[in-house]
Amino acid sequence: MITVTDSAVKQLQALIADTPDNEGKGLRIYVETGGCAGMQYGMTIDRSKEGDAVFGPADGQILVDEFSLKYLKGATIDFSDELTGAGFRIQNPNASRSCGCGSSFESADHSHPHP
Repeated sequence: MITVTDSAVKQLQALIADTPDNEGKGLRIYVETGGCAGMQYGMTIDRSKEGDAVFGPADGQILVDEFSLKYLKGATIDFSDELTGAGFRIQNPNASRSCGCGSSFESADHSHPHP
């Protein structure tokens, strides 16, 4: 299960509403190898695909593929509009270490994915 804060839902709804081509899409969050801590998060606006786990309301969905879900279970997706860097944030209890960039982490089980 992934928790999506009200702030993240509102920002995603606004992002989708601002671009007509985004209608019916959600925010895809995925994990891939790379980054300064071994694994990194990626995000894109996308349509739901077969096998995706879907979180949040119909007009503000977070989409996670089956592979990435095992690294994101229990995570919280939030949106911050701080002056030092606005954007979606992932608070991941599965990360044993995170990098200062905020998009790279090391898995607690130290096994790296092989997509």
